[in-house]
Amino acid sequence: MDRADARRLRDRLDEALTERREFLYTAGEHREDGSYAVARRHADSAGHEKVFDGFAAVERLYERLPGRFGAEEVERTGLTGGRRHLVVRHFLEHPAFDCRLAGRQPLRVEKCGTEPPADGSEEEVTTAD
Repeated sequence: MDRADARRLRDRLDEALTERREFLYTAGEHREDGSYAVARRHADSAGHEKVFDGFAAVERLYERLPGRFGAEEVERTGLTGGRRHLVVRHFLEHPAFDCRLAGRQPLRVEKCGTEPPADGSEEEVTTAD
């Protein structure tokens, strides 16, 4: 392999390892060190992001959450402040997480394939998001 091919390969590997994907309100970034950051889209401070050890940690968090959840349930895992809402919104936007919006005020998410409560306490909200 010549130097030009090696450089192109290195650049492609860098892109694959450090991908940033933007959604409507959030962004997810796979970093060189293997961590995964969930951030508010277009935010320029660390106060608007939550860094996980890796994407697998985000998946584990999602799996531990109940069928319907919001910021309150995410807060029980140790996330506080606006970051908990940010992570809930990221679950809604990222295609790896099979869920839908269940309520806006407060922000609630329902995992697809889960049964709604029998008492009808939370209605699904249809949106154009």
